[in-house]
Amino acid sequence: MKRIIFATGNAGKMKEIREIMADLDVEIVSMKEAGVDVEIVENGSSFEENAVIKARTIMEHTGELVLADDSGLEIDYLNGEPGIYSARYMGEDTSYHIKNNNLISRLEGVEDEKRTARFVCVIAAAFPDGEILTVRDTVEGRIGYEEKGENGFGYDPIFYLPEYGKSSAQLSPEEKNRISHRGKALRKMKEELLKRKEK
Repeated sequence: MKRIIFATGNAGKMKEIREIMADLDVEIVSMKEAGVDVEIVENGSSFEENAVIKARTIMEHTGELVLADDSGLEIDYLNGEPGIYSARYMGEDTSYHIKNNNLISRLEGVEDEKRTARFVCVIAAAFPDGEILTVRDTVEGRIGYEEKGENGFGYDPIFYLPEYGKSSAQLSPEEKNRISHRGKALRKMKEELLKRKEK
């Protein structure tokens, strides 16, 4: 295991991935850094299916170990929306400021106890021998009443963490890596890869 391609072009995500996976002692590169430009059709019906589609597509193209994640926000009161469509909700080019305010307005008048939500992250590993492995983790919270915080991206400013008394976008990067859905899923995947390295 000399290097891992992570199927993303998101620089913020790559920074987070490298920080958490640092002690794997493996080079981790983005698709762009690996010179991979492949159309991926995410037509799965779950986070697991979409993560596997991404990882397998790039692994078949490169013959290397590939990791991919699929993540999103599930709001219980809205029957799990936006869910697997989190990135595409209201259109991919729509700003998160508009998306966030739309979700807040859809929850108008809904009391605290019913504003429960979670961020879900599934990471898939596609090995060159064809084996596929997935891990899932979540972080539970509530949907706030307004956007707060400058540190996060996406839905972070409206995702309120009662035990911290602030939104996900008000956490420091260190706090966020420790408790975030992606941080927890990355650590689970790292454990799995370390086990394989030792074999």
